[in-house]
Amino acid sequence: MAVLVGSLVLVPIARSIVTSATERHGQDTVFVGLDNYLALVGDEQFHTGVVNSFVFTAYAEVFKVVLGLSAALLLHQRRRGRAVLTGLLLVPWVVPTVVTAFSWRALLDPIFGSVNTLLTATGIGPLLASAHLVDSWPAGWLSDPSLAMPSVILVNVWKGVPFFTVCFLAGLKAIPADLYEAATIDGASSLQRFTHVTLPGLRHVLTVTVTLSSIWTFNNFDLVWLLTQGGPGDVTAPYVLVAYSKAILQLQYGAGAAVTLVMLPIIGGLVFVLVRLLRQDTTSRLPRRRQAAWWIGARRWAGTARRALPWAVAAGVTGLLFWASPEIFWKAAVVLGVILLVAAVVGRVVSTLQSRGGRRASSLVSGLGSGVALAGLLFFVLGPLYWIAVTAFKSEGQVVMRTDDLWPTPWTLEQFGALFDNQPFGRWYLNTLLASAASTAVALACAALAAYALARLRFRGAQGFTVTVLLTYVMPGALLFIPLYQMLIGARLTDSLWSLVVTYPTFTLPFATWLLVGYFSSIPVELEEAALVDGCTRLQAFGRVMLPLAKPGLLAVALFTLTNAWNEFLFAFVFITKDEYKTLPVGMQSMIAGDVVPQGQLAAASLLVSIPVVIMYALGQRFLTEGLTAGAVKG
Repeated sequence: MAVLVGSLVLVPIARSIVTSATERHGQDTVFVGLDNYLALVGDEQFHTGVVNSFVFTAYAEVFKVVLGLSAALLLHQRRRGRAVLTGLLLVPWVVPTVVTAFSWRALLDPIFGSVNTLLTATGIGPLLASAHLVDSWPAGWLSDPSLAMPSVILVNVWKGVPFFTVCFLAGLKAIPADLYEAATIDGASSLQRFTHVTLPGLRHVLTVTVTLSSIWTFNNFDLVWLLTQGGPGDVTAPYVLVAYSKAILQLQYGAGAAVTLVMLPIIGGLVFVLVRLLRQDTTSRLPRRRQAAWWIGARRWAGTARRALPWAVAAGVTGLLFWASPEIFWKAAVVLGVILLVAAVVGRVVSTLQSRGGRRASSLVSGLGSGVALAGLLFFVLGPLYWIAVTAFKSEGQVVMRTDDLWPTPWTLEQFGALFDNQPFGRWYLNTLLASAASTAVALACAALAAYALARLRFRGAQGFTVTVLLTYVMPGALLFIPLYQMLIGARLTDSLWSLVVTYPTFTLPFATWLLVGYFSSIPVELEEAALVDGCTRLQAFGRVMLPLAKPGLLAVALFTLTNAWNEFLFAFVFITKDEYKTLPVGMQSMIAGDVVPQGQLAAASLLVSIPVVIMYALGQRFLTEGLTAGAVKG
């Protein structure tokens, strides 16, 4: 594990630092010191990319928290159908990013998209225009500079809400029911129970989830590239796209490496917070008697500062958002205000009916409000997926003429035939399967042994290595793709599946190890000690006791790593240029030639890409939740 992490992550980072101090002059590479960093001070494209990344991340996280927590609370209160509803809400997170991008790109099309058609038919579209939430109607969601960034944020929220929902559900299960019962007996309203019981109980899960998601969102490349390629102009271009443009398109590796390394302190700050939150304090030292007064005063001051810190951070982020994107700020405030206002009104009505003794009426209002909210959430989640399914079975005439938009008449397999006849789709499918299977096998084999050693064995440097694994896990691909690309060129591995098999462990292996460390730690050590007493070696105890008990965690790791490799876009996009070695995300992206978008074939491809992953998650959903609860949340 140490060799793999060092060679695939730490060495490329060191090489990136060296590369950032060089500049390419023709065939020669010249050392220029800090010139690349100084050039960024006056680089407007870089400034725009940084602001775009911040705006994109901040708004996306706010709405993912609000919608994810709302969905988790609605599902947690349901006794019937919770597993089915959770599985349905999980689908957007499961489907590949390329499927997400192409489906929303088609839905948001100003002329042929179903979003404008639906909003016009319901009268919501003209209402949005009269309220100045959109400049004109019909709206050009991805082509209008004032709407492009909100539209990309919307798609990212749609993609990320399931992750927040699953994590919050796991956290809600860990909150003791006695606390709610005691609060109810004391006369606390539903809002007070949420404020004083639910939120404190979810504080750890909420902070970890938001921190992880912020790192992923801040370094997002594939979704933005597939939706807008950073346009119109540079309105949606994140800093990762700026680095890609400088390093890969302009062949200025030093300038591109400097762009990614400048952002490293921000990512490092988030990682530091994450490490502090996930560190397990196994020992608690009591202060000496002569230091008791100082200790009490310090703890009080620390408690006050800790309570004030979130409000200070929220105020700072809000001010920065208002400065960076005033147009988006008030639009987001209106949407968020409407959501919170509706929830507050329903909660107030339920509390009032309960206080007056109307239990049946309060239950009816609560059930009706929950049903309407779940219906709206399911429509938002499943609508794009339904559009993919029906479009895949339309004829080319139905797709072009927009006839039978919601129900193909007749159903046909024409798009599937055209997909295999016109594109090397079968080869792309096989390439993706081979690269994903190989990276998953490496992750399971190495991570299980490494995680067991970190969870059970005591050796010098174990704590530091655990932190290193976590650091490499959250290290963005944007920081690694430039030095890895240079290393692959030197090893002559570009344009081959080996380039993906070699580099995919950079994100699959650290994550698998991190999750399994928490899961192995949750297994009682007495079981293993009993096996050792009975004569088993350490390796035999691991194979006969720990691995069978860790099946949910191993399955969760397998699902996550396989899905991440199946959906990976940035490495495959940079390292592969030949059609015969392309993976599904890159191959589907290459099907678009200029303004010609084969929507029917893309829908058929999206359906074929998504079905295997959805089936795997449907079969392993129970083990996935158990593995997340024991490994990620509690660990």
